Amino acid sequence: MEESFNHSGYKEYVAGLFAGVATVIIGHPFDTVKVKLQKHNTTVHGITYRNGLHCTARILATEGVRGLYTGATPSFVGMAFESSLLFGIYSQTKQLLQGGIQSSRPQPQVIIPSAAFGGAIISFVLCPSELVKCRMQIQGTDSLVPKCSGYSSSLDCALKTIKSDGVTGAFRGGSATLLRESVGNAVFFSVYEYVRYYMHLQLKTGSSDHSSLVDMGIGILSGGLGGVAFWSTVLPLDVAKTIIQTAPDKSYSTNPFQVLNSIYRSAGLRGCYAGLGPTIARAFPANAAAIVTWELAMKLLGIKNN
Repeated sequence: MEESFNHSGYKEYVAGLFAGVATVIIGHPFDTVKVKLQKHNTTVHGITYRNGLHCTARILATEGVRGLYTGATPSFVGMAFESSLLFGIYSQTKQLLQGGIQSSRPQPQVIIPSAAFGGAIISFVLCPSELVKCRMQIQGTDSLVPKCSGYSSSLDCALKTIKSDGVTGAFRGGSATLLRESVGNAVFFSVYEYVRYYMHLQLKTGSSDHSSLVDMGIGILSGGLGGVAFWSTVLPLDVAKTIIQTAPDKSYSTNPFQVLNSIYRSAGLRGCYAGLGPTIARAFPANAAAIVTWELAMKLLGIKNN
């Protein structure tokens, strides 16, 4: 970043907000399929989907396209705020750790703690919004929680959760979310920064006519690969989080490692990676959209991303 910490700070958060909105628009339908696979393919009761396409077909046949965007409202709110915090905190923490020394070459001793810190902070925003989203998503199609006896809206779900479990109930699955976000974002930003750096070296061009297209292409590839690396690394933690947040029994364990051990015993390694197909299918386009939107917003706001 060429601008000072105080001068450019708020703009980085604004750019991150736009990135979050783009992520939800592109990625939410894939996320709905992922959550249903994680819930149904790791429990004894209810229908077991053959794969992501089978699950998608069932949703479209019974609920239409709207069914793929079930729970999108808390996602838009949560992801916009979360992405704003993540990108803003990451950018500013990186500046602080660099101590004003600008380096185009990626520095893992700066990238990893900056990304992990940002991920840990946003987990406190993501946890309650994802709890509502997941509980909304498991309703309806082939579910043990039919919509008629479940939640009428995201707000209804949030209010009923707080009424039955208290405010702390909204943060159920918090430890799994914190681990997923801190580890996952350290991986994401490391891959993003290194792919971006080496691609710029290889595709360096003096032609300003094509520089924007080159930047967009690099953003798509670096963001997409970063997203795939993120989810390939932390998907088991996400499976545990989904099970913890949607368990009807309040006494159900909130320890993600205990939950994963239970899943492994009943469904094997495949169960720990339930929803892998739609997750990876979503990871590339959703994160590519986030990075391209973020970099474009940064450019429009006058912040140079070295």
